[in-house]
Amino acid sequence: MANSKLRLEVELENLNNVIVILKDEKMKKNHSKLELAGIATYIHNFYNGVENILKQTLKTKDIIIDDSAYWHKELIERSVKEKLITKELSEDLADFMSFRHFFVHSYSFILNEKKLKELHKKIFRTYDKFLEEIKKFTD
Repeated sequence: MANSKLRLEVELENLNNVIVILKDEKMKKNHSKLELAGIATYIHNFYNGVENILKQTLKTKDIIIDDSAYWHKELIERSVKEKLITKELSEDLADFMSFRHFFVHSYSFILNEKKLKELHKKIFRTYDKFLEEIKKFTD
């Protein structure tokens, strides 16, 4: 159990570091392709961190998500079912899950700056909601 708690603490710290970096990045007009790729990487890191925390939290409850082609979606659905997160938060996270899929399976030079700006704006509210909801399982 102590090992699980330590993993959760590390993931929460990593997630916080991503948010701090993204807060420092002002979404200006006309980012270079490299700047967009960097912002996209951090948004991707945010969602990966959320998934890692949910997986670890479910694991502490002896719930394992099968490694299927749909495990990302199943993880979110199971997290709602187990009351780790609300349905409302799962809907916010769905945008980040979709972006994660796009990011992993495409080329960075085709990133949509408008979509990144929307996610960048949304990420802070989503992060705050996530921390609030997951806190009861990480304390």
